[in-house]
Amino acid sequence: MLTVLRIGIGRGDVGRDFEGILVHDVFSSSFGLEGVRHAPCHTHHLRQLKALATIDGEERAERMRDILRRARKAAVDARNQKCEIADSLLLDISSSWDQILNDAIAYHEALLPLPTGTHGRAERRPGRNCALRLRKRKAECLRFLSDPRQVPFTNNQAERDFRMVKLRQKISGGFRTTNGAQRFAILRTIMHTARKQGWNVLETLAHPEPTQLIQNCATDNSPPPTT
Repeated sequence: MLTVLRIGIGRGDVGRDFEGILVHDVFSSSFGLEGVRHAPCHTHHLRQLKALATIDGEERAERMRDILRRARKAAVDARNQKCEIADSLLLDISSSWDQILNDAIAYHEALLPLPTGTHGRAERRPGRNCALRLRKRKAECLRFLSDPRQVPFTNNQAERDFRMVKLRQKISGGFRTTNGAQRFAILRTIMHTARKQGWNVLETLAHPEPTQLIQNCATDNSPPPTT
């Protein structure tokens, strides 16, 4: 319904004024945000599991991909049919999740340890890191099954909204001033939100108070602007 872009001083500057469910990449800074429920983007998990299966030959990674794709289909079907996912299917997915990850962690722990890294501790293989993260964040990873109509499987919508920011960064290398970055964030916020609301972008930009218009539609779903 809305897009909000803001500037920050770094990846850890994720703000402290959010509430609800936050679908994000699996950065520790995002999980450190309090006052929200978390749901990781599974596009990244599917990509990593595919690499583990094809490059490292980990058979359990391919089974984990099958579980995620099966869960995604169940969520899509429930959303389209406007119904809940069957408890038996939820239990089956949950038990398969635990079994595969426990087997993967046991497999990696049986391997010879890697050499000690630069920080004085043994390095971990990517497969073990992935399995540990998925087991630790099981509740967050499966949150899209508990409320399929509200929680998406990925954060692709946010990635699309952010694409022009990354494109500007690649072409220009960044912004010369903080004010320029703030203006860019405000303009992209207005344009993306106007498209989602079905408003005419030019009319929205020409509105006397476009930012106030967007704030209003966040609370009362205001009609399209007129000029």
